[in-house]
Amino acid sequence: MPSDAQFAALTEQFRPELLAHCYRILGSIHDAEDLVQETYMRAWRAFGGFEGRSSVRRWLYKIATMACLTALQTRSRRPLPSGLGAPEDDHRVAVAPREPSAGWLQPAPDSLFGLGTLDPAAIVAGRTGVRLAFIAALQLLSARQRAVLTLRDVLGFRTAEVAEILDTTIAAVDSALRRARARLAEAGPVEDGLTEPDEGTMRTLLDGYVDAFTRADPDALVNLLRLDVELEMPPTPTWFTGRRAVVGFLADRVLRRGLWRLTPTRANGQPAFVVHRHAGDGRYEPYGVQVLTLVGSHIARITAFNDPSLVPTFGRTPTPTPTSTPAP
Repeated sequence: MPSDAQFAALTEQFRPELLAHCYRILGSIHDAEDLVQETYMRAWRAFGGFEGRSSVRRWLYKIATMACLTALQTRSRRPLPSGLGAPEDDHRVAVAPREPSAGWLQPAPDSLFGLGTLDPAAIVAGRTGVRLAFIAALQLLSARQRAVLTLRDVLGFRTAEVAEILDTTIAAVDSALRRARARLAEAGPVEDGLTEPDEGTMRTLLDGYVDAFTRADPDALVNLLRLDVELEMPPTPTWFTGRRAVVGFLADRVLRRGLWRLTPTRANGQPAFVVHRHAGDGRYEPYGVQVLTLVGSHIARITAFNDPSLVPTFGRTPTPTPTSTPAP
């Protein structure tokens, strides 16, 4: 058996990218963390028999990928509301009941993937591979197609290496890759957020968004949102499209002065906020995570993951203290 120090020296550097890989396949950061932990336990037990015929990195990817495929045999895909039905363009419609047991796609903090420590080119590539639109599109594929496409197109493994990782043939890899690419093409473009504004414009945009929520000012949101902006709020299946519908919904059912506190963060290579809600007794309690998709100088999509269990994944964010009592 290797010592813990020997094993860690050879394998720990790959943990963030293995976590991103498992997240792409599973669509859940919680499940991905569990599977990466399982990967390292399996690798440590098997390390004495590792003969070095492949790189340590590829060997770890083989263990992680097979663990993910085994896990997906008993788990369904994780969609967003936009992957289940058509949007509403009238904010006055009845909103469907929350479905917390449906197994929704989850956001993932950039910090877990080590994106802040990479060089600029690597950061761009890393963010592209975990963007929400891309992860959601992967959920349209079969488990094996997700594995093949991420190994080949995202991570850049050669076809022969992918075949070795998956214990299959080169012909089978090529076939699965063609089907996966065709299915994604049918689903439409998934790179809608790559034309983000420069840092200064982004900061002004995000500050304006926080201010509008804090002051409960829907009119201030109008100039921040694209005309075709979309809003989805898992675990609520109902979602909205169009600035009139989105602003109307937020004005009527969400925005209340002093009710929300938004703490900036990064998720899926995109600007995001950890959200706390006034608890009514002088405290703010975790509510969820909002991820924004920016195109140019406007917000193109708001994905509000209204799930308090996601908040601890984003680390220790300061718990806000109320400055006023929320308006009724």
